[in-house]
Amino acid sequence: MNPLHVGLLGIGTVGGGAFTVLTRNAAEISRRAGRPIHITVVADKNLELARSITGGACRVTDDAFAVVKDPAIDVVVELIGGTGIAKELVLQAIERGKHVVTANKALLAVHGNEIFAAAQKKGVMVAFEAAVAGGIPIIKALREGLAANHIKWVAGIINGTTNFILSEMRDKGLSFAEALKEAQALGYAEADPTFDIEGVDAAHKATLIAAIAFGIPIQFDKAYVEGITRLEAIDLKYAGQLGYRVKLLGIARRRADGVELRVHPVLIPAKRLLANVEGAMNAVLVYADAVGATLYYGKGAGAEPTASAVIADLVDIARAAAIDPDNRVPHLAFQPDQLHDLPILPIVEAETACYLRLKVADKPGVLADVTRILADQEISIDALLQREPEEGEGETDVIVLTHRCKEKQADAAIRKIEALTAVIGKVTRLRLEDLQ
Repeated sequence: MNPLHVGLLGIGTVGGGAFTVLTRNAAEISRRAGRPIHITVVADKNLELARSITGGACRVTDDAFAVVKDPAIDVVVELIGGTGIAKELVLQAIERGKHVVTANKALLAVHGNEIFAAAQKKGVMVAFEAAVAGGIPIIKALREGLAANHIKWVAGIINGTTNFILSEMRDKGLSFAEALKEAQALGYAEADPTFDIEGVDAAHKATLIAAIAFGIPIQFDKAYVEGITRLEAIDLKYAGQLGYRVKLLGIARRRADGVELRVHPVLIPAKRLLANVEGAMNAVLVYADAVGATLYYGKGAGAEPTASAVIADLVDIARAAAIDPDNRVPHLAFQPDQLHDLPILPIVEAETACYLRLKVADKPGVLADVTRILADQEISIDALLQREPEEGEGETDVIVLTHRCKEKQADAAIRKIEALTAVIGKVTRLRLEDLQ
């Protein structure tokens, strides 16, 4: 059978990994795909780098648009990143009848609806396994492996940089700034880590997960996003004393009235498998009605893990290219005319348990006032920890864990607690998920 001719746009970390793995495992990949897969041309502004990696095995150019226009190319692999020129290249490739593979979660989270509609119209595939959780095949699991299920919720550690930082803060007692500096020194964090530490990267991925899990349009602009920059090491310590660990989670939860789509730090019981995912690793926990809970764990970034997902997409395209477009696996798992219009719920409607840390004056009656305020908001207490003040100290920390309540109930209670004369400063609130 004729080879699948691939044009690779960008030969940086992931592109270089894809070229290396595809070359090294060419025979095995061909056996799986039913035909050879050849990278025919590579486009990169750094021609010297491209030539050093490819070693003359294919054409090299600095003109990505020339690759997209090349009639001999069957599939365009977009590994440039960003939402500017990458969008132009992808849409032009689709318009010219070429299949697309991309690892660009930002592009799909922001423009995915437009891109998938264009691909549907032209009868081509847009594959994006590498866009979420690197080498973990979570897209295929949600889209195909769990097709029989009504998926209830998905919760994932889907950003390795923040997971590494939180692990270091907990294990070594580092401040956020110290742990970030260590992550940058080891290459886990970029020089500008904003997208990671502010939760944006995880929110891009969670948005795609929600769309596939629940059959809804991609709606990144409606996701609630909160990063880890305001976390303090003391809260990770108290969480540990109460039997919890803090992780940055992307959460998509289906409810009768809509979908919760949120990214923020979460307390998880230490006995949960997800709580024990450490360092730069990723893991996604899916709960569905027929199969129950399934966990997907592995490397969420890196040259070869992400390349593994890129090449898996190329194999899928090689297998399915000759199939009638109406009979292929839909981009978002559900048939395009069967997407639900379930709304993304605002964060005030989210339902979680809470961790509250209060700094209070060491005097009688404070806890009674706090419990009364919580009771007035119909919030029940699950656990309470009060640090004994050192001799001569006039204030102490009180930690309250609540049962599940709506965010707006917790907000109202926190405002009233902060107004108490015995409460010093702001209340620290973290959300808590049992993940049962």
